[in-house]
Amino acid sequence: MNLSLQTKGRHGYSVEFSPFFPTKLACASSQYYGIAGCGTLYIIETGPNGLIPQTVFDWNDGLFDITWAENNENILVTGAGDGHVVVWDINQKRGPIKAYKEHTKEVNSVHWSQTRQEHYFLSGSWDKSVKLWDISRSQSLATFLGHEAIVYSVRWCPHIPGSFASASGDHTVRVWDARRPETPQTVIPAHSSEILTCDWSKYDQNLLFTGAVDGAIRGWDIRNPQTPICDLRGHSLAVRRIKTSAFQRNILASVSYDFTTRLWDFTINMAVETLEHHTEFVYGLDFNLFKPGEMADCSWDEVLRVFTPKSLINPGMTLQH
Repeated sequence: MNLSLQTKGRHGYSVEFSPFFPTKLACASSQYYGIAGCGTLYIIETGPNGLIPQTVFDWNDGLFDITWAENNENILVTGAGDGHVVVWDINQKRGPIKAYKEHTKEVNSVHWSQTRQEHYFLSGSWDKSVKLWDISRSQSLATFLGHEAIVYSVRWCPHIPGSFASASGDHTVRVWDARRPETPQTVIPAHSSEILTCDWSKYDQNLLFTGAVDGAIRGWDIRNPQTPICDLRGHSLAVRRIKTSAFQRNILASVSYDFTTRLWDFTINMAVETLEHHTEFVYGLDFNLFKPGEMADCSWDEVLRVFTPKSLINPGMTLQH
């Protein structure tokens, strides 16, 4: 599998496979590198004729992140440059069905709860706050304050209901209980630079990964976070997004401002594959939960790719570039 779609005039920020359909994915993008202009949301089908946009929505500011609802196959949420958290129904061609405006600056990250009994989602913003939302409500349920700089990434723990992590430009990643917004459970000074991304292990409820401007990816046992359990080096510029594999316990993927996408085996502290198929900053990254090995990424080079890395077809092989 190696397919591509040109998002002409739109710089890719986030790509996410549907949690309901193996051939559906969405891409959030922005004009003019997100500095000015509008944003576009693409709903895309993969098939024998390649990647085909089924629906295209526009918003009046850049779209920086996307998350599919876990309780409705047609609903997704985007974070926008004007501070809006925008809710879309892909069958409602007229535009968004809801737009929340509580954040005072860009919404950089959104994530829907991964535990099936919850229907909440999170948003993280340049205004240094994280907000908790219920799609059936007209305003946020809670605001989580404490970060001293931009919140770049928010991620629900897939194991523990109500637990989530936030990564910030203040060099910390924080673990929260959604029921206790007044203070984080854990604060980890994970890097000596801005932390742009985080993700939880799909196999270990105590294992949290971070990626930062220093080019490093680190793994943390949140019960004992004094020293990282791994320190992955190879990216020459900032790590923009990381995702852990749902199929292989020891594998995670990353994308970077160094134009590369990398697969890592964190148990041996090394990259097993480096993909150089973009010509600009790579921002978006996801694994297909239905098709082991299939991934997607998107970049400021206006190209979205769906592909299967060699190291995931044949996990025994290692390709170190």
